[in-house]
Amino acid sequence: MDAKDKKIATDLAYEIIREVSIAIRPYAGTPEAGEKVKMGADGTPTSYIDIIAEDKVINILKNAPVLSYIISEEVGELKLGKGTKRSINLSEELKRDDLTEEETPKFIFLVDPIDGTSNAIKEIPAYGISIAVANVPEGRLATLNDVELGFISNFGNGNFFEAEKGKGCWLNNERVHPSDVINISQMTLGGFTKSGTSSASKLVDNARRMRVLGSVVLELSYVASGRYDAFLDLRGSRIIDVAASKLIVEEAGGIITSKHGEKLNNKLSIYEKAIVVAANNKILHKQIINILNDNEADIIGKVGILSRVDQEKAILFSAKLVEYFLTNGIEVVVEKRLASKIEELKQDPKIEKIIEKIIKKCPDIAEALHDLNLNIDFMKIAKDTHEFECDMAVVLGGDGTLLRAQAKLKEETPLLGINMGTVGFLTDVEVKETFNALNKIIKGDYYKEKRSKLMVSHENHYFNAMNEVVIMTNKPAKMLHFEIQVDGETIEEVRADGLIISTPSGSTAYAMSAGGPIVDPKLEGLIIIPICPYKLGARPFIVSDTSEITVKLLKKGKSAVFVMDGQINEEADYLEEIKFKKADKDVYFIRTSSKYFYEKVKDKLKEGGLKKQEGCL
Repeated sequence: MDAKDKKIATDLAYEIIREVSIAIRPYAGTPEAGEKVKMGADGTPTSYIDIIAEDKVINILKNAPVLSYIISEEVGELKLGKGTKRSINLSEELKRDDLTEEETPKFIFLVDPIDGTSNAIKEIPAYGISIAVANVPEGRLATLNDVELGFISNFGNGNFFEAEKGKGCWLNNERVHPSDVINISQMTLGGFTKSGTSSASKLVDNARRMRVLGSVVLELSYVASGRYDAFLDLRGSRIIDVAASKLIVEEAGGIITSKHGEKLNNKLSIYEKAIVVAANNKILHKQIINILNDNEADIIGKVGILSRVDQEKAILFSAKLVEYFLTNGIEVVVEKRLASKIEELKQDPKIEKIIEKIIKKCPDIAEALHDLNLNIDFMKIAKDTHEFECDMAVVLGGDGTLLRAQAKLKEETPLLGINMGTVGFLTDVEVKETFNALNKIIKGDYYKEKRSKLMVSHENHYFNAMNEVVIMTNKPAKMLHFEIQVDGETIEEVRADGLIISTPSGSTAYAMSAGGPIVDPKLEGLIIIPICPYKLGARPFIVSDTSEITVKLLKKGKSAVFVMDGQINEEADYLEEIKFKKADKDVYFIRTSSKYFYEKVKDKLKEGGLKKQEGCL
């Protein structure tokens, strides 16, 4: 359809809307308007006000200077124009190859002269006209993809929507866009359900509010303009009602599909119907589709996201994870500092170049960043880490980031580590496998691995560590003198540069570098490792994690620093005791493979974990 033809079609649509509005105005709200006259071509009763409206449509197109096909609620399918009117079967008509150019119509009009007839009869201001104009294809059936122009006028309040394929959508000559709501619980939903449909009932129960106005075309236009966040018709909408409103929703930026999320491309016919699900964006739409089809991930319902914030690639990949979880119907909360960094990058005028640079340098995340959606208010879903209430915390970074995260999170929040650090021994997933792993996890295909923690006490102060506590001098090149007790029994006195008290998790970290053993995390023990001891017989100990370890400084005038997981530093003086025991609460990691530990030992520790990270640090 070229510009000239679009102008002709638009002028005809404008004339139809104007004349129908004038014609029905005296009848709205009168008993005469609701008088049943006949059965319409679509099999529904026809009221007197419908006849008045449709007669105006037919007369205008009949006397138009061009030929058109029309599909309308009451009369069915006609060929009109140049003073002629003839009943047809559109599907059969489009198959004809004997029509000359002059005999071939330029347009297919799909018209519902009054959608919301019951409202018009009762003078409820939610009724209007819907007009779609489609190309006339050659040698095939016409479908919704052929619709080029859409017009909807609300006769109740005068609002006028129009859309042109590929050009956008306007309400009263101003561009409109859908809302930015992304959570079911905040959604305004419109539409029609079917009785006994439990999935639809669940959707309605979880929505913030439900509206039923009795006009499919108007309610779909409300999705386009942000008045609704979503709309569905599980009874099946007629294609004449969907044709214009589908274009209007899509051109505004919304999504409209079948119940199963498939694109609507039904043939244009008076008999055709489609179950319709429309939403403001793909995130909310996906949640609705999952609920309607019982595809919900009911194991992981809410996810917290934390990340290192010194790398743009990690920050942007975090944004992609937010989009992924929201799209899959999972509520998300983001660490405040991370949310702030994402918003900061969003405002950077060089953001596209930044993304291009990361894609070139880091092929593992290139695909994820190609269609990155930053049109999310990340600060709106941000909280301090200690306020997270979630079923799983996803942490992007290396072991240091993960240790910091677990220390701030509420106890026993399961952690999923995505390695964006150097080694990432504690992390479960490499970046390139992220979405494969997450697809399994949200379906419940994972297990929780329990890791013990240390509880450290000193001078009535208490601390926790997941990996280790390192005790060392605060003066370089100076040794300390330790007394080590286990359950009150002295097992060693040793002069050394320092001392490590480690959990099995920490056995592959500093403890290993200091000569300690690698310990399977399933082993219930604690490890004591002197650092560079000045004694031939001083060797690491593994003791039961039901024991209490006491370390005392024996050299007068010397103080020590003890550091928990490289994060928290405290001082201890001469004869002060530092006590260690297994913490009451454990740490849980989300794992997607039961072969996690020994595979990591071979993969990460053979070459120091460096080779696989080259080129993307």
